[in-house]
Amino acid sequence: MARIDRFEDIEAWKRGRELRKAVYKCSRDGEFGRDSMLRNQIRRAAQSVTSNIAEGFERNGNREFIQFLSDAKGSCGEVRDQLYTALDERYVTDQQFNELYNLSLEVSRLISVFMKYLQQSELRGVKFKSASSMKRP
Repeated sequence: MARIDRFEDIEAWKRGRELRKAVYKCSRDGEFGRDSMLRNQIRRAAQSVTSNIAEGFERNGNREFIQFLSDAKGSCGEVRDQLYTALDERYVTDQQFNELYNLSLEVSRLISVFMKYLQQSELRGVKFKSASSMKRP
């Protein structure tokens, strides 16, 4: 796996950002835009995906990071559930539903793979390294 120096380097975050942008775009107009409860909930869930990845990364420890990744993965499921409501209410077309649903599944899979990698990794995070083992530039 490539070196990750910033949360913006994480593929799951990048694809999660695409999911968030797509959710915001599709919930902006029409009936979906007027259903403030569903619009706000699906947007919060989509925002939660990237926010949890970023926050977990900044904690500098695998155990906490994995928990935040788990929360992000849960938010992907929440987006998919809310998409069903949007589909049932005819706020989205079948094509929009499928695109967003599949993107959410992809993000969820990327998070799962990353979680598995972290669980098996010998690396434990910056905060667990001793001060003498950390090299400063």
